[in-house]
Amino acid sequence: MRKITLLASVIALTASAAVSRAADVTGKINFDGTAKKGRVIKMDADPYCAEHHGETKPRSEELLVNENKTLKNVLVFIRQAPGGKKYDAPSAAVVLNQEGCTYHPRVFGVQAGQAITIRNRDNTLHNVHATPKANAEMNFAQPKKGDEKQHKFDKVEIIVPFKCDVHPWMGAYAGVFDHPFFSVTGDDGAFSLKGLPAGKYTVEAWHEKLGTQTMEVTVGEADKKEIEFTFKPAAE
Repeated sequence: MRKITLLASVIALTASAAVSRAADVTGKINFDGTAKKGRVIKMDADPYCAEHHGETKPRSEELLVNENKTLKNVLVFIRQAPGGKKYDAPSAAVVLNQEGCTYHPRVFGVQAGQAITIRNRDNTLHNVHATPKANAEMNFAQPKKGDEKQHKFDKVEIIVPFKCDVHPWMGAYAGVFDHPFFSVTGDDGAFSLKGLPAGKYTVEAWHEKLGTQTMEVTVGEADKKEIEFTFKPAAE
């Protein structure tokens, strides 16, 4: 019994050490400029959409600047899987909702072969239309609230745009990866790429209006490295 206990302890310590050797790259996406309100979206063409928002004027989410002068909806990722290693797609699906006649989330990442569950949470017709270049095009209607369908992209592709053929203001963007090292910034502008093996990586930050930036990052075992990107307003 003592030998079994000691063996279990050694296995546990070995596994713990393996995990602890992984590196983390974290940081934030800054915005150096004056934040302007997005344009007001007129949804009068569909009474349901207009009534859903009431007196609130929905605005474009193409450029969302947080209170701390960081950017929301920036997709941050490493360009290539570490050492050509293969990563299985997660069994859990990514959820893309249509609610208030907008896509939620607007920007998301998914692994190739991972399911995307697309739901209509509005009591109106939506038409989900993805226009990839490397993957097969996706185009189907969801006419009523509660409609749900799953889809998978089989190939790596950055970026896959989504639109709705019924509501032209609706848009979303997906990054399809062959690894799990990607992140999307939220209300604090922060991102986190955790569990990286030691090595040299190209970290890329993508924004739908402001383009892309890259940075070379080298991490050793158990490194905790912080980096920052700074975007400026696009020239008008």
